[in-house]
Amino acid sequence: MAGSPTARRRRLSIELKKLREKSTLTCAQVGEALDWSGSKVNRMETGSGRVQPSDIDALCRFYGTSDDLREFLKSLARQAKVRGWWQVHGAGIPEWFNIYIGLEQDASTFRQYQCEVVPGLMQTEAYASELHKTGAHMSAAEIEKAVQVRMERQGMLRRPDAPDAWFIVNEGALRHVIGDRALMREQIERVLATSDLPTVTLQILPFDSGTYPTTGSFTMLGFPAPEDPDVVYRDGITDAVYLEGEHHVREYTRAFDGLRAAALSPQRSTLLIESILKDYTR
Repeated sequence: MAGSPTARRRRLSIELKKLREKSTLTCAQVGEALDWSGSKVNRMETGSGRVQPSDIDALCRFYGTSDDLREFLKSLARQAKVRGWWQVHGAGIPEWFNIYIGLEQDASTFRQYQCEVVPGLMQTEAYASELHKTGAHMSAAEIEKAVQVRMERQGMLRRPDAPDAWFIVNEGALRHVIGDRALMREQIERVLATSDLPTVTLQILPFDSGTYPTTGSFTMLGFPAPEDPDVVYRDGITDAVYLEGEHHVREYTRAFDGLRAAALSPQRSTLLIESILKDYTR
């Protein structure tokens, strides 16, 4: 069972939906049978509402599940209420991003394309701070909290069970000066250091790569349990989109493969990054 509260809540939602679909009933029909609203059942199955152990008892009696499955689902419901380490930072982290961090912490595979900025898992504190100062309307204290969470997130790449992480970064993200040249020199050095980690693969999409899938930045997360489907994540200024359907995952996988084919090899990518570093050193 995955470890973060977000992953447990997601797994619980998946299992509850499977039970209902096996019974061939609609959310409204289940809700009517239990004297609930159909929307309550739907919220349980989408992870948008809290599920109490007593709710699990009622559902399992209705569906006629085994005692072992009932206790497993109740355990998921209880543990889903635990706050993740990143949630103690409060207002510095939007609620929609809290969900992503919980999923990220449990991922076994990580695929990301970044077309505008250096990936968050490779950013220095100074670089991340500059990004948060621009147009975010955050207080200094909120920026500090957000940057601290980003720095702590980077620890996932150095864990003994670190995910298999593959980054594709547009060359423009490395040449776009954030802050000043000294800051960028430090940032490019961090990119090189991160790319040396044993579970990290980095490719640069150069300016002269020709045509490639124009998707915008996105992240794909895979999980160790076969019951947990892959997630495609895209974020914006005020919200984020989580795509789990087989069609979405297949098309983004195809796009990532196209970007990977158009990008430089990891070895040639390192040479280009070192060349960019020299430009910032002059």
